[in-house]
Amino acid sequence: MEDSWEVLARECQGCRECALCQTRKNVVFGVGNPAAEIMLVGEGPGANEDEQGIPFVGRAGQFLDDMLAIIGLDRTKVYIANIVKCRPPGNRDPLNVEQDACIGYLRRQMALIRPKILICLGRIAAMRLINDKFRITKEHGIWHDIDGMRMMAMYHPSALLRDPSKRPETFNDLKELQREVGRICERTELTRPW
Repeated sequence: MEDSWEVLARECQGCRECALCQTRKNVVFGVGNPAAEIMLVGEGPGANEDEQGIPFVGRAGQFLDDMLAIIGLDRTKVYIANIVKCRPPGNRDPLNVEQDACIGYLRRQMALIRPKILICLGRIAAMRLINDKFRITKEHGIWHDIDGMRMMAMYHPSALLRDPSKRPETFNDLKELQREVGRICERTELTRPW
């Protein structure tokens, strides 16, 4: 039986596979263009995301929008999701058992989208999708070919808000993403933000 967005979203909304379901206000499924060639994956929802049911809507989300705008992208040209769909208490890192319970939903989203480029936002996503020993400080901005996708990790927008000294490195990573989008994405037209 072929998967669909409707079936997947309904299953995800009713999920009770880990303890995060007990404290969530909303399941944070994903947002953006379901036909996108570019997918961004963070670690998990924060308080604003839990409240609204949409990923990256707080300060980090606004900063992510600014980052994308630098290279001519916006939420209409990408799809954004997280490793876990429910907020870990106190915005702690999602536990392995929580990631294990939720990763199937993300894999099904990836299968429906079939992105050419997947960007891991932060070390948790990179450790889950690129390499379980991934070191964000040493390996951000490096491309990996995995399951027919070009994957790269960048610092999480919230990390950049906490430590602005990492922003020049992230600007270089964004320019690298822009080059790769121009090289391999047929349907994604980059617009100059200026």
